[in-house]
Amino acid sequence: MGLIGPGFVAAHHIDAVRRLGNVDVVALAGSSQASAEKKAKDFRVDKAYGSYEALLADPSIDVVHNTTPNYMHLPVTLAALRAGKHVISDKPLALNAKEGLELRDAALASGKGHVVTFNYRGNPLVQQARQMVSKGEMGDVTFVHGHYLQDWMADPGVYSWRSDPSKGGLTSALGDIGSHWCDLAEHMAGVKIVSVLAELTTVISTRFSAGASAEAFTVGGGGERTAVTVQAEDLATVLLRFEKGVKGVLSVGQVLPGHKNDLQVEVNGRNGSLKWLQERQNELWIGHHDKPNEMMAKDPSLVAPEVRKYVHLPGGHQEGWADAFFNLISDAYEWIGNGAIPAEKPGMLPTFEDGYRSTCLVEAMLKSHASGGVWTDVQHVVGGR
Repeated sequence: MGLIGPGFVAAHHIDAVRRLGNVDVVALAGSSQASAEKKAKDFRVDKAYGSYEALLADPSIDVVHNTTPNYMHLPVTLAALRAGKHVISDKPLALNAKEGLELRDAALASGKGHVVTFNYRGNPLVQQARQMVSKGEMGDVTFVHGHYLQDWMADPGVYSWRSDPSKGGLTSALGDIGSHWCDLAEHMAGVKIVSVLAELTTVISTRFSAGASAEAFTVGGGGERTAVTVQAEDLATVLLRFEKGVKGVLSVGQVLPGHKNDLQVEVNGRNGSLKWLQERQNELWIGHHDKPNEMMAKDPSLVAPEVRKYVHLPGGHQEGWADAFFNLISDAYEWIGNGAIPAEKPGMLPTFEDGYRSTCLVEAMLKSHASGGVWTDVQHVVGGR
């Protein structure tokens, strides 16, 4: 494999691939030869390229991981597909729905594997919840709700490319983490969002840049800084309508002190409820009306047979974010290794279809807010998988 864009999340891609044991990390490409060589040394990668074009010309690379900033996703991914590479793209797939559709269609036409890293699907108890809902154990779903809250941008001294519309797109918090929640909610509940009503807020409208984008989850520093006006949202509340009359509510924010990576999804059915919290990801809360509630622990002897492949340690041994990410990467390479045949894709694995759908959801939320907070249908052109 080759990786393009060796930033914050790149190390986790490389670690997950190396954990597979049967895939070589051949090269990485950065924005310059010097920066690429430094990162290659840090990550113990043999080859370094100063441009993505040079990496794509390397015939020893079969799979490309695109971990560049959002504005680079379209050109890099298109070039990789045209070079005959399978592509694993960081989310969001693209800056907007138009670009997302172009990438989805290009991937389908290429016949190559195409995966988007909605990695929270890889948590065993997320898959357990999905199985329980799909098998009817909760009864008909009536309500899906939750939040994704962080505080790493609560300091005005933190300025990231995510706040720059030319690099991050017209959205910030919704595209960055709201997209994760929506994908996870649809995946767990088994119903799609069809309409949204959104209110977006920019709590911190002026940030102070030191001339370089901050790494995710850092704090603001000292030194000379330039004031930058920010228009993208850092807080959002969204009402949701799903298929089959299911209702929902979502809150998203990245300026909320004390919330580090507080992702929560709850699915309520007529017969029971399920709640999963990312910060307590080895537990699944099961709610009942006529008997005591339960807390299911992550244990290979307790989960559904379809879920056991995603549990790597015995009960009582905690697994975390990196293990869930590995599960997604493992399914991706299994699918790619078997020819990336659409009908044989693992059910957990998110593709460019899911990535494109995410851009449609976020775009509908932006349109709803811009229209004064009105119900707005999700415009999603259905394709293959």
